[in-house]
Amino acid sequence: MAVADFVVVANRLPVDRIEGPDGEEEWRTSPGGLVAALEPMMRSAHGAWVGWPGQADLELAPFEIGGIDLIPVTLSAQEVAEYYEGFSNDTIWPLYHDVIAPPQYHREWWDAYVTVNRRFAEAAASAVSENGTVWVHDYQLQLVPQFVRELRPDVTIGYFHHIPFPAHGLYAQLPWRDQVLRGLLGADVIGFQRAQDATYFLTAVRRRLRYEVKGSAVAVPSAPGETRTAVAKAFPISIDTTPYLELAARPDVQARAAEIRESLGNPAHIFLGVDRLDYTKGIRHRIKAYGELLAEGRLHVEDVTLVQVASPSRERVDAYVHLRDEIELAVSRINGDTDTMGHTAIRYLHQGYPREEMVALYLAADVMLVTALRDGMNLVAKEYIATRADNRGVLVLSEFTGAADELRQAVRVNPHDIEGLKDAIMQAVEMTPREQGRRMRALRRRVLENDVNAWSSSFLRALAEVHGR
Repeated sequence: MAVADFVVVANRLPVDRIEGPDGEEEWRTSPGGLVAALEPMMRSAHGAWVGWPGQADLELAPFEIGGIDLIPVTLSAQEVAEYYEGFSNDTIWPLYHDVIAPPQYHREWWDAYVTVNRRFAEAAASAVSENGTVWVHDYQLQLVPQFVRELRPDVTIGYFHHIPFPAHGLYAQLPWRDQVLRGLLGADVIGFQRAQDATYFLTAVRRRLRYEVKGSAVAVPSAPGETRTAVAKAFPISIDTTPYLELAARPDVQARAAEIRESLGNPAHIFLGVDRLDYTKGIRHRIKAYGELLAEGRLHVEDVTLVQVASPSRERVDAYVHLRDEIELAVSRINGDTDTMGHTAIRYLHQGYPREEMVALYLAADVMLVTALRDGMNLVAKEYIATRADNRGVLVLSEFTGAADELRQAVRVNPHDIEGLKDAIMQAVEMTPREQGRRMRALRRRVLENDVNAWSSSFLRALAEVHGR
């Protein structure tokens, strides 16, 4: 396969393997925002994407879909267990999300993480052209920038961190803290969701490695007596707004939204939660607050329904198994205490849905509840806003999401404060159409102006500036 001027490195390839109509397997482009943001550039710059195809022990030759060269990285079943489920999702994920669940530290997991990161880096180094660009994505691949730099010092390297970065007091727990910092500093630009995350990273660099830090710039030793500059700053990610605007305007999707309201008994207010089933998302806190409002008589089951979509996630990790049991028990108790023959307090849906159905749910919902305990960004909040061309609806948003920095007209909450969360829900219920319109217009202006294309352009501009120094 020919080398590419622009190479993206991510844990997963941007395609899903599906069964075709005749039983044969075929690949379909994933609907993610990252793919949508980078697709035009990858086509024009002859781009390549390095990633795992999503199945253990699957060895595939490079292939091409839609003008993008795909370079699969093979992972054994043991590597999936140790690098992905282990170190990435049972060490880094909980540590970087404020230790909401306790991280597990195992040396064999770290060894697998190093091995797999090196394999991704080797694939990228082989795929990129001379003086090309490599853009690495997310916490599964924090060592890749340094490995690529060692293999290909001629290339420009970017890294974007999609999840939070922890305060130094938490980060310092990680036994391999210095190795990870050096791995990230292999990049010319290290991007974060929030300015706070970039500050935490720069603090760790200053305290752990003793490198000189001025503003967002780090002097990284490159050769005896020489340094190069790496920049760490915030580039808040967004969504591709076009499909949400188009779907929300479609008569069949609007009809489906009306059908959803009808099927729920046409309550006065529909609340909506849409999350991966994850302990960082604050689903338990949301359900607790809502249940208490019903028990206290501040809300009545004839007037309200909470639709909670909780898509399956990491079902082989113990913490997620326990979380599902807890949430389903809480839902059953509230429904058992409050349901009538014609009305259900909580409609709980442990499954994923296509984008058309999600947009219909967004249109049907009067109040969107985003109560994450910690979140890199939370794009669901932005999806809801993008669909609301009627300038109606209320977003209740946790202050611990990256989106809270941008979406200041939302009703902001501390999800740990159950009484405060209850008051925020009531504020949303009682908000006048005029106030909803004032807030939603400002929110929509922000989301539509700062879409995923603006995000990728700003990051790549920063990368070009650093490279030009």
